[in-house]
Amino acid sequence: QVQLVESGGGLVQAGGSLRLSCAASGSIFGINAMGWYRQAPGKQRELVASITSDGRTNYADSVKGRFTTSRDNAKNTVYLQMDSLKPEDTAVYYCNAYVVSRSGVGFTAWGQGTQVTVSS
Repeated sequence: QVQLVESGGGLVQAGGSLRLSCAASGSIFGINAMGWYRQAPGKQRELVASITSDGRTNYADSVKGRFTTSRDNAKNTVYLQMDSLKPEDTAVYYCNAYVVSRSGVGFTAWGQGTQVTVSS
């Protein structure tokens, strides 16, 4: 059993910052890529940022230069620093991770989501 628990969402004014965290726990042998997705009302879930186990990152064009993802492999935790937030960043943010369990099974795990609301 593996769980991803997110924290750090909330309400912020446009131009402000938030930092999301996502910690993985459970029967984990290793974690490959970790990522952040978001889903706004009436829209499809979209990739925001991802990071490999060796720290290579990838960002959606809409957040490049404003968002930064990082990870602490020792803590099985991924972060998303969001700066210069815009109202269009309002969404539920989900983290995911490709996990290899102690039994050798690989699968994608998802967090429960955290709401980010940016007011204008």
